[in-house]
Amino acid sequence: MTRSRRRRGERGSALVDFTLVVVVLLPVVLGIIQVALVLHVRTTLAAAASEGARLAATSDRGPGEGVARARAQIAEAVGERYAHDVSARPVTVAGSPGVEVTVRAKVPALGIGGPAVEVTVSGRAIEEDPR
Repeated sequence: MTRSRRRRGERGSALVDFTLVVVVLLPVVLGIIQVALVLHVRTTLAAAASEGARLAATSDRGPGEGVARARAQIAEAVGERYAHDVSARPVTVAGSPGVEVTVRAKVPALGIGGPAVEVTVSGRAIEEDPR
């Protein structure tokens, strides 16, 4: 008899346990996914900035072409809304003339409609010698 009373008293406890675990675990999992997405966008922007700088530093190209290349890669990889603020400027890299392409974008930190985190990345390349 004691055994059947214990089972009746525990009836539905698995559902309560599952609910308590999901309430804690679901936000953690969603947070990890969101951080991964923000880091993915940041890494993609950095790669596009570096590629744009390398193109702009070649002897037959200019900074405008590097900006266009970075914008095209960003638009193709993660969307055009991240490709609006791309700029290039001449810099000195390790004592040599070079080009720096900078990308600034706002990445939503808490889902599509949530607050945004501003990300600024840049890529540098030493200009080719025209000889």
